[in-house]
Amino acid sequence: MSTPRITLLRGDITQQNVDAIVNAANSSLLGGGGVDGAIHRAGGPEILEACRALRASHYGRGLATGEAVATTAGRLPARWVIHTVGPVYSRDEDRSALLAACHTNSLHVADTLGAKTVAFPAISTGIFSWPIADAARIAIATVRAATTDVDEVRFVLFDTSAYEAFQHAAQQ
Repeated sequence: MSTPRITLLRGDITQQNVDAIVNAANSSLLGGGGVDGAIHRAGGPEILEACRALRASHYGRGLATGEAVATTAGRLPARWVIHTVGPVYSRDEDRSALLAACHTNSLHVADTLGAKTVAFPAISTGIFSWPIADAARIAIATVRAATTDVDEVRFVLFDTSAYEAFQHAAQQ
């Protein structure tokens, strides 16, 4: 176990040829908007079927914030999707540990799968309103501090401002 190599890319996470793609899921695990919707659309009904099976077994009330669980990747080029629920940003409550847990727990799930390459989006920065610079700082620091069998973590950022925020965080 060691610290993974970090790669930053601007692009579409659903196109990544990696072992596992991390989904910024909602707690229902049944699809949604943003990254979650894109992954479900591109991966096809196999992902939704696997998520429904999880809901019918261990996750009847959904997936808790900061936790992670894996399913098939369906029609995506990846082998697995690791679903994690990011925290909603709050000005009144520090939820940084929950955002860090999304990354740590996703890497732990990747280790149990034997995944060597994992692609992450900018978790919680869409509808959950986490400021991109802070999310980037937390994500990069958490992955740098992780001990994992994953060789490469790719942060796949949808737009230029997210890419630049992660690039800045990576240079710190």
